[in-house]
Amino acid sequence: MCLSIWPSFCSVSKATRFSFVYNCNAMQDGILLIDKPAGLTSRAVDNKIQKIFHTRKVGHLGTLDPFATGLLVVAVNKGAKCLPYLSDSPKTYIASCVLGEKTSTGDKDGEVVEKQPLRAITDIEIKEALESMLGPSMQIPPMTSAIKVDGQALYKLAHKGQEIERKPRPIEVYSIKLLFRLGKQVDFIASVSSGTYIRVLAEDFCKKLGTVGHLANLRRINVGSFDISKTKPLEEVEESDLLSPLEFIALPKFELSEAQLALAKNGVKMKLDSAEAKLCLSHKGEAIAVYRKQEDGLYHSERGLF
Repeated sequence: MCLSIWPSFCSVSKATRFSFVYNCNAMQDGILLIDKPAGLTSRAVDNKIQKIFHTRKVGHLGTLDPFATGLLVVAVNKGAKCLPYLSDSPKTYIASCVLGEKTSTGDKDGEVVEKQPLRAITDIEIKEALESMLGPSMQIPPMTSAIKVDGQALYKLAHKGQEIERKPRPIEVYSIKLLFRLGKQVDFIASVSSGTYIRVLAEDFCKKLGTVGHLANLRRINVGSFDISKTKPLEEVEESDLLSPLEFIALPKFELSEAQLALAKNGVKMKLDSAEAKLCLSHKGEAIAVYRKQEDGLYHSERGLF
């Protein structure tokens, strides 16, 4: 039975009602830039966005630790299909490091497991230690990371008191600079490659100073072409904040004709006037598909984005 408050909606045909609902939902696609508060996991932010937009199709680019704040790129509905093609490097963080105290997690959420008396350390020593970390290197992921080994996330194993061997991963520090120093607290800003763990970077920095340490605060201010200045607090997010993912996809764009649009939506291989190896096909501001050039000289569908 139709509710009396919906007489006009209930009286229309089923096809018309479907079209109305589809068009409303179709508007809720894109990218959200959230200023994540401390205390929430990135997954918890996704869950809240799911409730706001009434969809399960939500994902994020670059996980932030619960204690960390700042820029979290969240994709909704069709935007989630574009996540693998968004640039997530470099990432820029502002970090506060506490010298002389090591914690079980490398951040303030862990238990203090070691303390060392702090010798007199000059600002020049701090700057030299930070600058020595510039460039490419290998970094061992922490046990508290979300990296999966044999199907299990490392942090779940860590919570069980287990520690397993992790393989070093290549990272790069593009820039790093001292911002502030007061007693045993050192604040720095760092721009790093994707996959870099700042808590490990902070611990390595402390080792260079001949001591131990941990992160007290961490704030991400940049991810690729996304900037903290464009973010909204989680509780203030609304549909009008959704951004088109097309402008952020890190691939050359190719505008489709109407005839090509139909082919792309059916995954048909095509001959396109381009020399690029990989393209994001678009139509009237909407990302349609990613196509890759093959040995036959034609572009083949890699993934639909519509």
